Amino acid sequence: MKVLQKSFLILTGIFFFFVRAGAQTSFPTVSYTQDFEESNPSHYEIIVSNDGQGTYSSNGQLSEKAEPADVAPIQFSISTKVRDQIFDLAKRAKYFDGKVDSGRSNIANTGTKTLTYKDAKRNTKATYNYSPMPAIADLTSVFQNLSTTLEFGRRLIFFHKYQRLALDDELKRMDEMRRDTMLGDVTAIAPILRDIANDQKVMNVSRSRALRLLATVDLAGK
Repeated sequence: MKVLQKSFLILTGIFFFFVRAGAQTSFPTVSYTQDFEESNPSHYEIIVSNDGQGTYSSNGQLSEKAEPADVAPIQFSISTKVRDQIFDLAKRAKYFDGKVDSGRSNIANTGTKTLTYKDAKRNTKATYNYSPMPAIADLTSVFQNLSTTLEFGRRLIFFHKYQRLALDDELKRMDEMRRDTMLGDVTAIAPILRDIANDQKVMNVSRSRALRLLATVDLAGK
């Protein structure tokens, strides 16, 4: 019995050692959630860690005729430039510790937004409709534009699998939004664009558009 108890204590100690080690090596994260019933998607969440990796969850429709989309999260990577921008803005916003909403009732509702910061020492969040703080406003734009890019990615995956002929219009619209600076970091969907560009079953014009978009990733750098 004593041997079993001793073995149990050793195993328990090992378990908690690895739990603590995992907590110590976990990366700080900034997350953004938006809920707005009048938009598509009406709910999405982006989580970015300071190693440049991210997760995107959305309930957006993939096409007008499609059933509600699969809400399984998408894993992605962002450029070093955008990652640094996100964490610098979080720092300038004091990691969302305290009230950030304007509190004004005469401002149009553009959705409920929540920013969250987590690291080994902090777990802070702020919810707002509109914030007068420049760092919060800039961070909101970064995440909203990144959501636009990731929604393109979700649709491109869907069309590549089920409706290849629809790819060209989607890629053309994406490129137009990029030129109008309404698109976020294209690095986030570079693997999706690469799959399309390398697929000989896809029309050449669509493959060329995917390659042009990939070229913007190379120009932006990692």
